[in-house]
Parts: sequence; C-alpha cells; structure tokens
Amino acid sequence: MLNTFIGDAGHFSVIVAFVAATVAAYAYYAAARNQPLGESDASWLRIGRGAFIVHGLAVFSVVICLFTIIHSHRYEYYYAWSHSSNHLPVEYMISCFWEGQEGSFLLWIFWQVLLGFGIMRYHRRWEAPVMTVFAGVQLFLTSMILGVVLGGVKIGSSPFILLRDFLTDLPVFKLNPDFVPKDGTGLNALLQNYWMVIHPPTLFLGFALTLVPFAFAIAGLWKGEFTKWVRPALRWTLVGGLVLGVGIMMGAYWAYETLNFGGYWNWDPVENAVYIPWLVLVASLHGLVLWQRSRTALRTSFVLVIATFLLVLYATFLTRSGVLGNASVHSFTDLGLSGQLIIYLAAFVVVAIGLLVWRWKTIPVSEKELTTYNSELWVFVGATVLCLGAFQVLVTTSIPVYNAFLGFIGIKSNLALPADQIQHYTKIQLWMGVGVAFFSGLAQIMWWQKNNKESLTSSLTVPGILTLLGAALVILLVQYFGLKMSITYIVLLTTALFGVLANLSMVITLMKRKVSLSGGGIAHIGIALMLLGILASAGYSNIISQNVSGLLYSREFDETTNRDNVLLWRNDKAQMVRMK
Repeated sequence: MLNTFIGDAGHFSVIVAFVAATVAAYAYYAAARNQPLGESDASWLRIGRGAFIVHGLAVFSVVICLFTIIHSHRYEYYYAWSHSSNHLPVEYMISCFWEGQEGSFLLWIFWQVLLGFGIMRYHRRWEAPVMTVFAGVQLFLTSMILGVVLGGVKIGSSPFILLRDFLTDLPVFKLNPDFVPKDGTGLNALLQNYWMVIHPPTLFLGFALTLVPFAFAIAGLWKGEFTKWVRPALRWTLVGGLVLGVGIMMGAYWAYETLNFGGYWNWDPVENAVYIPWLVLVASLHGLVLWQRSRTALRTSFVLVIATFLLVLYATFLTRSGVLGNASVHSFTDLGLSGQLIIYLAAFVVVAIGLLVWRWKTIPVSEKELTTYNSELWVFVGATVLCLGAFQVLVTTSIPVYNAFLGFIGIKSNLALPADQIQHYTKIQLWMGVGVAFFSGLAQIMWWQKNNKESLTSSLTVPGILTLLGAALVILLVQYFGLKMSITYIVLLTTALFGVLANLSMVITLMKRKVSLSGGGIAHIGIALMLLGILASAGYSNIISQNVSGLLYSREFDETTNRDNVLLWRNDKAQMVRMK
C-alpha cells in the first residue's frame, strides 16, 4: 500500500530546516552587526539560537524519516528502491542511507548541526559571528536536498520523491499509479562492505570539522580580531586533520579490499578530491601552531584555513556535478545540481577572499627575521611542501573542469588526463614524501631546543648515523633477495627512517626531562612509518596474473601495461592466468 505520509513529513522537515537556517543566519548576523566581539544584540541572539535549534530538530526529523523509508522497505520512494533491497542486513541499510547524493548531503548537514550546537555551548563569546557562517553554510547545504521548483528552476533534489514521479514513463504507473515494487534494485555490491558503514560518516565528519576553523577565521576578519580566533580554531583544526586523515585511510583500505585495482590508492579523481584539502588542512595546522608559539605566519594561517574549506567545497563540486563522470570509477552522477554547486562555491569564495583582501594590510606581521637555525623556518618550509603537493594533484585532477569550462564558452579543448595516472602523480608525490619526512624530523628536533651549529650537530648526530646504518641494511637485504631499488626509493627510505628516528629521539629526550610528550613528535613518527609502509607495499608489489586474451587493454598503454591488465566485458567470463 502506498504510504505518502512519511515522505511528506520528511519533505516538510527539509523545508522547515531550510527556512530555519535562513532565519538563523540573518538573526545571528543582526546580533553581531556593529557589535564588538563578545557582545551582541540580545533579542536577535535569542532568535538566532532558537532558529538554529529548530533547524537542528528538523534535520533530525529528516534523518529519521529517510532511514525509516529505507529500513521499512518503502519502495514507493525512489531513494529506497534505487539503493536498498529486501535481503540487506541492517548495517548495509545504514550504508544505503548515504549511497545517494541526497543522503550524503544529509549526513554532512547532520554533523554540522552537532558541531553548531557545540559552538553555541562552548564558545559563547564567538557565538554570533561564528554561527552566522555556520547557519549560512547550512542554508546552502539544505538547499541541495530541498527538492522544490520555483519559476521553472529546480532547487535541490529531494530524497523523498516517489518512484512514480521519478520514472514517469514506465507503463506500469499508467495502469496502476499506486504500484509498489516488491523489492529494490539493491546496494551496489562494492559498497556491501563494513568499511562503507564507517568510512563515509568519518569522512563527512572531517569535512564538517573544516567549517569550524573557517568560521572562526571569517569571524576574526569580520570583527577585526586577527589573533584571538587562532586559539579556538587550532583545537578544531587538530581534530579535523585527525578525523579526515582517518577517513581517507578507511577509504584506502576499502579500496584495497573491494575495488581490486592493485592497491589501496589509484589516484582516482574522487580520491584526489579528498586528499587535496587534507594536505592543506595539515599545512594550516602548522601555520596556526607557528602563530601560537612564535607570533609568526598569521597571514599564512588565514590563507590556509580559508583555502581548506574552499577546497572542500571544490571537492564537492568535482564529485557531485557529474564533471568527473568519465574520469572516475566512483563519482556521483549529475542530478542537475551543477548550477547550485557553482553558486554555493562562488558565494563563499567571494565572501572569504573579499574579507581577506579587505583586512590584509591590518593583519599583524611578525618582525622576527627567520634564520637557518630557527625551527619556525623549517616548519614553514614543511607546510609549503604539503601545499605544493596539493597543488600538483589539484592541477591535474581539474583537467575535466577546464574542458567543461572551455566548452561552455565555446572553445574546444583536447586536454586529457594522463594515460598512466599512477606514474604521473607518484613521480612528484614521492618527492613530497621525502620533503615531509625530512623536515618533520629536522623541525621537531629544533623545536625543543635553542639552536646553533654545535647544538644542532650534536642533536642530529645519533639519529643521522642510525638512519644511514638502517638504510644501508635495508638496501643490502633488498639486493640479497634479488630486488632492485631506484634512487628515488633509496632517498625516500632514508628520509623516512630519519623522520622516525629524529622524532623518536626528541620524544625520548622530553621524557627524560619529565616534559609532557610531544603530540607533534608522535604524529610525525606515524607519518614517517606510513611513508615506509607505502614504500614497501607500492614499491615491491607483484603482478600475479597475465593478459592472454590477445586483446589490448588500451592502445595508449605500453606493452608492459597491456600485458598486466585485461579488458573485461560486462556479463562475460574471462580466464586469468597466474604468472609463475
């Protein structure tokens, strides 16, 4: 039997959430306007709080309605029919929730509601200006699932659309408008994996967390408080970097288990779209730390914090506009929301960069001159390496965007993504890893001591000698087992070992001094160990099967690549020959 009540309730809740976010954004703006930080118009502040609470409750209602539709197998709704089926266990029904664009947007909105409540509770002094930004972002995100048509213009895509309204041309609905399928099409087999239950929520929580330092930075520029925003933003940036990094690693492990494209990372454009803002986020964290300790790099911190959030929005456009449809194995299809996504991105780019330009000359600049023996210099250089790595990936990943834009203005473009994307990215990113490993070790040692030629030489001697001995031992073992190691891999091995040993030596030194453990040192050890793991797994992976079909995988690839890959046809069996 057709049940429209739950869908109507969900759609009504979306509209309430959108209207409440609009009211909250304006009310918080009015409360903060012409007021110094820490003071606000009490009446407008009450309205803003109330409106955001209503927004949050409406979002919770939308979540409950959508999951009820999926869990109850309400296949009269297109979302449940296209993503779920009768045989799915509960954990995969949860995955169905965010398999579609609308559900993933809703997940993002949900996390930001919780973070907004946290800001309201723990940052009262900053509440009005920061929540103005929060509510503004929620307004735009909620519009993506609004699903209304005004003046012939579609605003958002509703997850509560009926199947008969989506597939209007099917004859069955002309014969029986109340027809309800007995089963759905089911969850994509690749997504029926436990990592897909926890990876997307972690990733979207990381996305949501990037909004917090961005909102503090915008509030600081707006209110002329150029330094006070750093302390609260630093904590949230640290958590955001951790959560987003864990989300990326979860996705990599899912790819290793499920996609079977030869590893955990294939430089797919959708993977890159998440990797880019994470690199810049980590760089911004180091910029904020520099200001907290040495009162330097404040302008850099503003730029990187703002760039991180804008890159998250750009990643959203890349993965959801359909522009990567022919370039990625797991991008979303276009739901006709490209225009909204562009407006969303452009609005925040204009506001953020406009504020930054307006306040640029009044942002404090450190008078401290950095020399070779200043640890701040090498932290800054390390952050620069991260940003350069992000830039290289961004430029290449955006090739489909260049083509789409040029086509839109009537210019034909023949730009194409590299035929061998792994080689294209890896040859640069390996050297980024070298820089990160080396500078993380050097800067960590210099961070905790007064530096001159003698003290620095003394501190570097032991980890340096152990690094060279360890690298030599590994190289000899590799040669003993008949393998070869290129110069690039030797350099990465040496610097990664240095990163581990230099940070470990400083952590041990701090323990002897009875100083609290260095969180930075522990994190840097983890990154260096990860680089060693990447070197071991990617540098010495083996091809275990061979293409004996007689067909080329692609004429653009060389003989080796065509030998190691086979072209598979849908619903057609192919023989795999194991190499001896």
